[in-house]
Amino acid sequence: MSLKNIEDIAAYIVAGGKGILAADESNPTCGKRFDSIGVESTEENRRNYREMLFRSKGMKGNIGGVILFDETIRQSAEDGTLLRDLITSQDALPGIKVDKGLEPIDDCPGETVTVGLEGLDERLKEYSSMGAKFTKWRAVINIGDGIPTDKCIDANMQALADYAKCAQDNGMVPIVEPEVLMDGKHSIDDCYDATDRSLKSLFSHLDKKGVNIKGTILKPNMITSGKDSDVQASIDEVAKRTLECLIENVPSELPGIAFLSGGQSDVLATAHLDAMNKIGGFTWKLSFSYGRALQAAALQAWGGKPENVFISQDELSHRAEMNKLASLGEWEEELEER
Repeated sequence: MSLKNIEDIAAYIVAGGKGILAADESNPTCGKRFDSIGVESTEENRRNYREMLFRSKGMKGNIGGVILFDETIRQSAEDGTLLRDLITSQDALPGIKVDKGLEPIDDCPGETVTVGLEGLDERLKEYSSMGAKFTKWRAVINIGDGIPTDKCIDANMQALADYAKCAQDNGMVPIVEPEVLMDGKHSIDDCYDATDRSLKSLFSHLDKKGVNIKGTILKPNMITSGKDSDVQASIDEVAKRTLECLIENVPSELPGIAFLSGGQSDVLATAHLDAMNKIGGFTWKLSFSYGRALQAAALQAWGGKPENVFISQDELSHRAEMNKLASLGEWEEELEER
C-alpha cells in the first residue's frame, strides 16, 4: 500500500466498493452485545471476538478500514500478533475512535454535545505512532419536541470541525459522524430537516477551520422514518430522500460517504445502500461503515464458543461481501439466500 497522504488514505478506504467495519464499541456497549448471547464481557473474550472478526476471509477485498476502540488497538492476538497488524494483513487500514462520549447541553433539555477535544492532540500523536491511519468522532442529534435546536447542532458541528483539523494536522483522515438518531415517532420529513441542518452547519464549520475535504470521510445517517413511526418510508423513498439531502449539502470533492446503519436490520441497511448506488448521479463513493449491521449475525453464530469460529466468520464475510455489492449497486435480494 503506497499511501503518501491523507487524500490517498481516504480514497483507499472506500475504493472499489470497500467499506468500513465499525468495531469501536465501548466496553459497556460490547457488554450489552455479549449479554445477548450469554457471554461475559472480559478483556480476553472481547479480544477473542474481535480477533475472530479480523481473521475472517471476507475482510480482504471488502473492508478498507476498521474502526477500533482504545483497548483493541493495544491488544495482541492469541499468537502474539498485534490486532492492528492482523487488520493490515487483510489489506485494510486500522483507525481509532477518539471522542470521549456525550455531555448534556445547558438549557437544551434532551440534547447533548460530544466531548474529547481536551488532550486530543496528544492522544492522536500516540495513535499515529501505533499505526492508526484514520480517526472517528460521533456527534448525536435527537429529534423531538422543539429539537434539534440550532445551539445543539452548531456546538456539535464545531466540535467535529475542531477534531477533524486536529486529526489532519497529525496525518490522519478524520471520519466525521453527525448522527441524527432514528429513535422516536418522527416522520421522514423531520429526519430530512434535521439532517439537512446538521450537514449545512458541519460543512460550514469544516470550511472555516480549513479542513481538507479531499482527506475527509463523512459518516452520516440515512434519511428514514423514526423507528416508532406508524408510517415507515419505503426503500426507494429512503434512497431518494437521502441522496437529495446529500447532493444538496456535500461538496463534490469529498472522496467517500460511509453510512452508519443506525439500528436498521442488516439486510435493510444493505438494501438502502444498494438502492442509492443504483440511482447514481453523484461524485463521491457511497459506501458503508456498519457495526451491528455487519456483526449481528456473526455474534449470534459465535456465542462465545471456539468451535463456532468458522461459522461466525462466514457470517461476517457474507455481510461484508453483500455490502460491497451494494456499494457498487450490484446487490440483489436473492443473493441473501444461502
